[in-house]
Amino acid sequence: MTDRKKKILAVALELFANDGFSATSTKKIAKEANVSEGLIFRHFENKKGLLNALVQQAIARISVILIPILNEKNPKEVIQKTVELPFNIDKSEYPFWKLQFKLKWENDYESNEKMQPLLDHLAWAFTTLGYPEPEKEATILNHIIESISIGILRDGVHSQESLKTFLIEKYNTPTK
Repeated sequence: MTDRKKKILAVALELFANDGFSATSTKKIAKEANVSEGLIFRHFENKKGLLNALVQQAIARISVILIPILNEKNPKEVIQKTVELPFNIDKSEYPFWKLQFKLKWENDYESNEKMQPLLDHLAWAFTTLGYPEPEKEATILNHIIESISIGILRDGVHSQESLKTFLIEKYNTPTK
């Protein structure tokens, strides 16, 4: 990928995350990236093509960050690593993740399939630990982690630290 293409994607990410997809024009992206609008069209065809490129990056990033959890064989570690996940995201990545949460409201871009491997592995962990409804427990924890992630993106890591501690203690207690 060329440096100019990377710059276009970085600027689009920042603007889409902060201003929203609909409110961001390719003209504004071109100006901020210091490239011609035509170059954006040459690389991405249109604004939606630019967003699609960012979504493809998201799928790749999600896969990478989930690997340590999906490879974990200790069920308590699966849960703990899942709880810690949003706390391990580097602050420089916040615009990227902010955009991903905004896209959850867009029917063309929201896909539960991205998180299904995590949900399946969490359900396995809860089953192994003897929880009565492991699939529901996995879904609930996933929703909590999403909410914590939003809190971190909005108010910083410190705003959610007590929830991290609470959840680790909660799930470290035997259920039997």
